[in-house]
Amino acid sequence: MPYTTDQIVELFPNLMDITDAKLRDNVAAVWSEALETGCGGTGWTTDELRAVPFTLLAGDIDLRYIEHINSCCKQCIAIAGVLGEVFGERIPINLDHLIAGSLLADVGKPLEFDKDEQGRVVQGRFGRMLRHPFSGVAMCYKHSIPPEVMHIVATHSHEGDKVERSIESIIFHHADFVDFDIAKYLGKH
Repeated sequence: MPYTTDQIVELFPNLMDITDAKLRDNVAAVWSEALETGCGGTGWTTDELRAVPFTLLAGDIDLRYIEHINSCCKQCIAIAGVLGEVFGERIPINLDHLIAGSLLADVGKPLEFDKDEQGRVVQGRFGRMLRHPFSGVAMCYKHSIPPEVMHIVATHSHEGDKVERSIESIIFHHADFVDFDIAKYLGKH
């Protein structure tokens, strides 16, 4: 059963900051599909997804995946605000694209992640074959997400190191690694 936009907004309140209603609904549709088809095809409940660790690469830290997505989105909005305040129109930023991209960059992780026999979140077979930027772009394409937003999804991680990132992708990339580098630090201490 598809998740409603309201259920997706409960996970990601900044979804409502997207002014383009069609884009907002399409972002929610991508998330609905990720929730329904992830976890080895059995799907995730929103409560299960709230409990998923932010990353499997930093050890046992108390940061969650949904918190990370919301953190990155809020960081992106704040960075865009600062850039606009200081530089004005000289740095053109499409805030709808930035918010949508920040909410969708890790949308492929519910497909990448699975549960083992003990119920622990692990990288599943699908995730070993296809990292989340690729599966995220595939779902975005299916739901008519604009190429400017898919660019953020495709280039946010190391997969984007070989291409020129858009301004919105640069902003998201750095917000993402603020959280990731802090998670790695916390995992060591």
